[in-house]
Amino acid sequence: MTELYLRFKSSVFAVAFSITADYQLAEDCVTETFVRLAQVKKFDPKKGDGKGFIHKIARNTALEIRRRHQREYREFFIQGYGDADEIVENSIFINQMLKNLTDKQRQIVVMKCCSELTYKEIAKIMKCPESTVKSRYRKAISILQEKAGVKSEK
Repeated sequence: MTELYLRFKSSVFAVAFSITADYQLAEDCVTETFVRLAQVKKFDPKKGDGKGFIHKIARNTALEIRRRHQREYREFFIQGYGDADEIVENSIFINQMLKNLTDKQRQIVVMKCCSELTYKEIAKIMKCPESTVKSRYRKAISILQEKAGVKSEK
């Protein structure tokens, strides 16, 4: 379990943060995700790393935590900690860009780019067709490119 935690804590945090938009709630979600994973009887780490399964638990946990806290999650901010000004500036820029996406688009982008999940894995997690995930991802990337002033290569 320790190995799984070390391997997936940052991507689970990214998924949780994309949903909760709150640093502390995302941290709580990471902890809760691995507590729930430890309680699952059918999970067998020997059958693979379980990346999709872990991220599905993380997404469901984050959605539950978000509902429980009844906050307004349209605003999407990263709280910068530490001395790395460039990292903080990049985080702010990325989060400002992500504000232009819908919740589902933002979740898909984070799962695809940060967690490196496949379209198929994301579709299973979000309970929608793979083609829908692909089209939402392409639309999200198009929006991000447009807002960033980048010409898309078609």
